[in-house]
Amino acid sequence: MDREVTTIVTSEVAQALDTNVKAARPVPGPLRGSVLVLIQYDVCEEINLDVIRQLLQARHAQATFKSSQAPGYVRYQRPPVADRLEPLVLDSGERLTGEIKYFDYGVVSLVFELPFSGDWDKLVELSAHWTSDPNFEKLASRVIRQRLERAAPALIKPYPEDNWLQEDYFIFHVREIQGSPSATANDLLASHSDQIAQIVRGETCTLSEGERQEILQSRISYYPTDLAVIGWNAAFIYDTPSGAETAIQLLQYANSQLLEFRHYDEHLTRELEDVYDFLEKGGTGLWGRWRTARAASKLHTVLLDVNELTERADNAIKFLSDMFSARLYKLCAQKVGVPDYKDLVQEKLHTAEDLYRFMIEQFNQSRAFVLELMVVVILIIELIYFFKGHPI
Repeated sequence: MDREVTTIVTSEVAQALDTNVKAARPVPGPLRGSVLVLIQYDVCEEINLDVIRQLLQARHAQATFKSSQAPGYVRYQRPPVADRLEPLVLDSGERLTGEIKYFDYGVVSLVFELPFSGDWDKLVELSAHWTSDPNFEKLASRVIRQRLERAAPALIKPYPEDNWLQEDYFIFHVREIQGSPSATANDLLASHSDQIAQIVRGETCTLSEGERQEILQSRISYYPTDLAVIGWNAAFIYDTPSGAETAIQLLQYANSQLLEFRHYDEHLTRELEDVYDFLEKGGTGLWGRWRTARAASKLHTVLLDVNELTERADNAIKFLSDMFSARLYKLCAQKVGVPDYKDLVQEKLHTAEDLYRFMIEQFNQSRAFVLELMVVVILIIELIYFFKGHPI
């Protein structure tokens, strides 16, 4: 990225960000940590990681997991390529760091990190500001476009920018509580469950008891002194920087999966609509059935492509023995909606398979009819010549 772009954020994006930063400017307080803004784009069908690593002189990202035995048993099938962004200095003087990751199935993931310190009320206010503010998306879009200009040779079947799908997610990471260095997850839940629920929802008002309980059901801990509460749009993490990396990476992966399944869902919807239009415009007639072979072949190609790509996205990371990371991933995926979109894709794949078999059956019936008709015509011609005394 050009230095003048990465060192100073200008124009309306900086002004909008500056307004919120001033409203939620870190002040000395008992909580210390950072806000991570995760913004991802589905930009192409596939990214050649070897090529992009050479183009950007970047590194392969390695999976980092909480359990001391996990690294040998949890790994990316094809590790994404990670590249640090040069610090962004806002007009307010706030220093914003960032990292960008490229996944082989076409997703580009950008993470902005903003340090904070303050009390619980300040963190609640900060959550409400950032989760409802769209200006990070403008900044991320600007960064992504400039990076992809350099990375263009590594993009396979890139999508038009207007068709990019996007997901954003917010992670509020508390790494230290002054005065309570050994606070446990139970301590936090007993004394600050209301604020944690507000942070996850991005609300400044106290939530109902039912809503608070629903949010806190999605919590998980590995040690007594760590806590992760996962929501559909934001998460609260209380852990050391190295310990929090597990949840951060898995939330990145889950959101990238969500993007992919959203893409496949829209792609299959368009293909099925084309098939229905074809059938309604005469594809079921006698001669229309003869043309179904080409339409069925196209549909079958789509089925194979989607099955291959969904399998790649679904199996990009392996959990061989680390049960905690597997449970944490399952929780993250469930909360952001991966199973829901995966089910939609599977349903549409089954529908497409049924349509493919129907179209092939229609084509085979038409072909059999034409062949039978040709045999009858040949027999009639032979009979005509026979009765005229001129055998063929």
